[in-house]
Amino acid sequence: MMKTSFAFLATLIASASAFAPSAKSAVETRLFDGPGKINQKIDLDSPKVATMDSVEAGGKKVYCRCWQSGTFPLCDGSHMAHNKETGDNVGPLIVSVAKEE
Repeated sequence: MMKTSFAFLATLIASASAFAPSAKSAVETRLFDGPGKINQKIDLDSPKVATMDSVEAGGKKVYCRCWQSGTFPLCDGSHMAHNKETGDNVGPLIVSVAKEE
C-alpha cells in the first residue's frame, strides 16, 4: 500500500510540474519588465533606487511607497488614485522625530 501511494504521488507531482511555469521565468518577469514591476518611472537606469534623508527634531516627512509620486521620494498623494484604480491599499511611510526638550 505504501509503495503504491508513493508511486501515485510521484507521478502526480511530475505531471503537475509539466504544466506549471518554471520558477526562473516567473522570477525573471517579476524582476525586469513584467507586470509585477513596481517602479515604472523613477531612475530606471540605476540598479537600485536608494535615498538618504534626515528629519530634524520636531519634524515630520511623508515618503512615497507606491512609486507614483511626482515628488518622489516624498509622497504627493498619488497612492490614492493608484488604490482606486487597482484596489490596492498602499499608503505612505510617515517619519517623525520628537522635539528636543
